Amino acid sequence: MKIAVSSQNQTNVTAHLGRCQKFWIYDMDDTTIQNKQVLQLTKDQSFHESSPKDSHPLDTVQVLISGSMGRGLARRLESKGIQPVITSETDPDTAVTAYLAGSLVVTMPEEHDHAHDHKGECGCNQETIPLTTK
Repeated sequence: MKIAVSSQNQTNVTAHLGRCQKFWIYDMDDTTIQNKQVLQLTKDQSFHESSPKDSHPLDTVQVLISGSMGRGLARRLESKGIQPVITSETDPDTAVTAYLAGSLVVTMPEEHDHAHDHKGECGCNQETIPLTTK
């Protein structure tokens, strides 16, 4: 099994999956990490920039763990056979081992509350949302 964890700084689980360009890729057996390596995407390969219709370097993973993602991106992953997992756990290794043990605390995908400069091309199904200040 392959598990990807968003980790832009290669230390913590990244909170914004759509713009993340660095992922830890874990090759797993049932309970242990066999191999762990960094996958570096280009900006064009980030989920916000890439088309859900095209193949993606993360298409080979079965699970993708991140700190947050919108519902559209979660659906995009599911359509490719990837289980989206959102957690507040910040340590990538701990997130993976807890996921495998069935003890990882997970949350639901979010509605977007940030501006987009595209028309749902990233798979989030959101039009441009104007920013407002209070």
